Order: sequence, then structure tokens, then C-alpha cells
Amino acid sequence: MKKQHFVVVLALLCTTFTFAQFTLDGQFKPRTEYRNGFGSIIPDAADAGFAVSTRVRLNTGYTFDSYQFYVSLQDVLVWGENRQILPDDQNDSFAVFEAWANINLGKGWSTKLGRQVLSYDDQRIFGGLDWAQQARNHDAGLLKYKKDKFMLDIGLAFSQDFDNPTGFQSIGTAYNTSGFFTYKTMQYAYLKQQWSNLSGSLLLLNNGFQNFTGEGDARVADGVSNLQTIGTHLNFKKGSFGATLNAFIQTGERQGQVDVKGAYLMGLDVNYAATSKVNFGLGVEVISGNDGAASETGAFFPLFGTNHKFNGFMDYFYVGNHANSIGLFDIHASAKFTLGETSSLLVKVLNFSGEQELASGEKSLGTEIDLVFTKKFKGYALAIGYSQMFANDGMYELKGVSEDLAAGTQNWAWVQLTMKPKFLNTTPKK
Repeated sequence: MKKQHFVVVLALLCTTFTFAQFTLDGQFKPRTEYRNGFGSIIPDAADAGFAVSTRVRLNTGYTFDSYQFYVSLQDVLVWGENRQILPDDQNDSFAVFEAWANINLGKGWSTKLGRQVLSYDDQRIFGGLDWAQQARNHDAGLLKYKKDKFMLDIGLAFSQDFDNPTGFQSIGTAYNTSGFFTYKTMQYAYLKQQWSNLSGSLLLLNNGFQNFTGEGDARVADGVSNLQTIGTHLNFKKGSFGATLNAFIQTGERQGQVDVKGAYLMGLDVNYAATSKVNFGLGVEVISGNDGAASETGAFFPLFGTNHKFNGFMDYFYVGNHANSIGLFDIHASAKFTLGETSSLLVKVLNFSGEQELASGEKSLGTEIDLVFTKKFKGYALAIGYSQMFANDGMYELKGVSEDLAAGTQNWAWVQLTMKPKFLNTTPKK
């Protein structure tokens, strides 16, 4: 670029920043994991996994009087996945993680359009899934309203997967992407009201899943199965005591035209701050399971939530698994200790049983212990975790590995570093 062109561009940018705010920041999050039973029972004949992955993000935001614009570029790197001097990235993980505009419509109304994170309440049904290096996003349009302590979000999405956007009539609207409750259509309304010690929200959600008949070249679209998820989240806080309640039901049809009847999730957690440095928690969650019928299910699935946050950090349930299984009865207790101004230790014990019986009549699944130590430094944070599963007979049956063939110890350990550098933040002149 010629010198005079550079000066003109710089002058335009400076003029723009006079009336708007521009931010440029990033994230660097490497994590080392030792997996010896993470996600499922590992057989004794199998070797434990050990690897390092890194999430890298570059985020830019632009705020003007009438709108906000935001873009987040992301890549997930597994150390050593590319051979030396490979011209292309092996796993093709580079992506636009977020790209949205939020337009101010006036009198508390706005609309947010594009690829974005949908996260509400404790992230049980909608969450950003920040633990997973790839995280979770949605391509959607939102109509938003906020006044005082009340908010309303109405969300709409229509998904397509064609590569060539020309010739809509010949392409049609069949949606070929499937798996992990990937939806063709979505409509929802989320309402939340806050009071002095209590907040309550209501979620009304419909997801449409593309159905097909036939195989191979004879495969044709055959309508849409619509699944409805309806429920509430209540959060109470007063003094040293706090409590949260989740209550959701599902009805309609899953993918493949499977009728859903009587599916529910109920969860209650209470916590008590014994001192400024010690906090205790106690909770229970019941998630309905399948009774074995082929064309009908009573199994609830928490869809797009941050499921790693619930039912144990070893991800034995509802993290790409357990989607139409025996459900879950989870009783858990925790203690969080503040060890100093910048460090803490979380200890959590969870006992699992099936909401339905397994084929053998067994329901008891096992007990998990989770430990997480966190330490904040100047400009970055470190987290270290260890988890161990003490499986019962039901867990071996559920995961399809007999006890005599399973490894004697089922555990998982990890270390994670998080940096969030702030490269640029311009504040508009008054």
C-alpha cells in the first residue's frame, strides 16, 4: 500500500473511532489431558489416551450508536496433528465461531442476527459449551426486548447445507446434516423476570428435524419431526443461602419420527456459604429414560446445554452419548474452598443410578469424584483437574464392557492454561 493510501485509511479509522468503540482481543487456551476412562469405561487391554489441544481465538467488536458488530475467528489445534511442512491444516478446524450484528430498534427492542452463542440461566438447555475446545454456536435471528428487570428473546432459525446457493428451486430445502440434535428449524421464546431475591425464566422451544425415507440415491426428504421443550428455571439467593430449580418436559417427535411422551428433567440444587472461604452444595437431578419401545420414548435429552457442567466432569452422560437410554438419577454434594485471593479448590461427589432399569434389572451405576484446583495469575489463569469413576455393575452393563475386562482404575486428569489478551480498546470521545 502506498504511503498516502495508508495515511488516508488511518485517518478514516481515527475518525470512525471518534464516534464508535472498537475492540480487538484474543484467547489462547491449551489443555493437556490424560484419559483412562473419560466418557466411558476403558477396557484393560486398551491404552490410556494422552494429548494436548489448543483453542485459539481472535475477536473483534465494533459498537456504534445504532448497532453492534462482532466477529470471532477460531481454530482448534491438536499438537502434532500435522506432519512437518504440510501445506494445509490436517483437521480443517479453522472456523468463524461468531459473526453477528445487533441492531438497536429503540424503546428496549433490538434484533441480533447471525452466528452467535445462545446461553441462558445455568446453561441446562442452551449453553455456550465453553469447556469443549470447539464450543457451541447457532445460526439464528433474535428479536430482543429488555426493560428494567424483565427480558424477552424470540429466536428463529432455518438451517441449510447446500454449497451452491444458486437455483433454490432445484436444490429444495431438504437438510442433510444430522446428528447430535442438529436441527433444520428452531423457534423459541425465552422470558425472564428478576426480583430482589428471586429470578424466574420460562422457555418455550420447538426444534424441527429433517426426516428421510429410502437409502442411497433413492433417499428422499420425508417431512420434519418437531420436538417441543418447555420449562422453567428458578434461582433464589438470600444471604448465605441459595437454591436453583430446573423443571422441563419434552413432547412431540425426535429425529426419525420417534414419538416422545412423558419425558422430563427435574433438578434442585442448594448451596450455603458457611464462611467467606467455604461454600457447600447439595443437589439432585432426575432425567427420564426410555422404557424400551422402538417407536416411542420417554427419554429426555438436554439438547444444546453445556452438559459437561452437569452429571460429572467425566462426561459419562448426555455428552454425545446416553441420548435414548435409561435416564439418570444423580445425587451430588460439593464443597468449594477459597484458598487465597487468587486460588480455589472444588471437591464434588456424585452418585448415579438409572431412572429406568437395565435389561438385567440393575439400576445402580456408580460414584464419581471430581477435583478442580484453579489459580489466577497476572494476565492468565491455570486450572488442574482430576476425576475418578467407581463403577457399579450397572455401569459396566450400560457401557458394554464387562467388569473382568475393564481397567481396574477409571480416571481422567487435565491441566489447562487460559490467556485472554486485550490488544486494542478504543473509547469514543464524548
